[in-house]
Amino acid sequence: MKFLVLIYGNPESRQVWDGLSDEQKAESMTGYAALNDALAASGELVVSHSLGDPEATKQVVFRNGRPMTTDGPFAEVKEQLAGFYLLDCPSMERALEIVPQIPEAPFSIVEVRPIRDLSSFS
Repeated sequence: MKFLVLIYGNPESRQVWDGLSDEQKAESMTGYAALNDALAASGELVVSHSLGDPEATKQVVFRNGRPMTTDGPFAEVKEQLAGFYLLDCPSMERALEIVPQIPEAPFSIVEVRPIRDLSSFS
């Protein structure tokens, strides 16, 4: 089964990150590298990426059948998607076991969502 692990940041979590020393930031990044290595070794990591700043986002909406691109994001929420893991693991329980290993998890919101298998429709 595949699961998308979404890591959300907000102004408070950004302040926590900005308040860390360079040594603490390096330690956090080492934690991410270790988690990526462990998930790759177990065969559970499909892909993982950190996302750019929300201010660099472009939003595409369709009006009268035509795409319109604007600066974004425009979600009326404090939390913005900061990064993700796409995992291939046996169960939701296993995906949830992985979340506490994400260095940012203690001061972020992490969502775990199953990926739908649409292969039967092709």
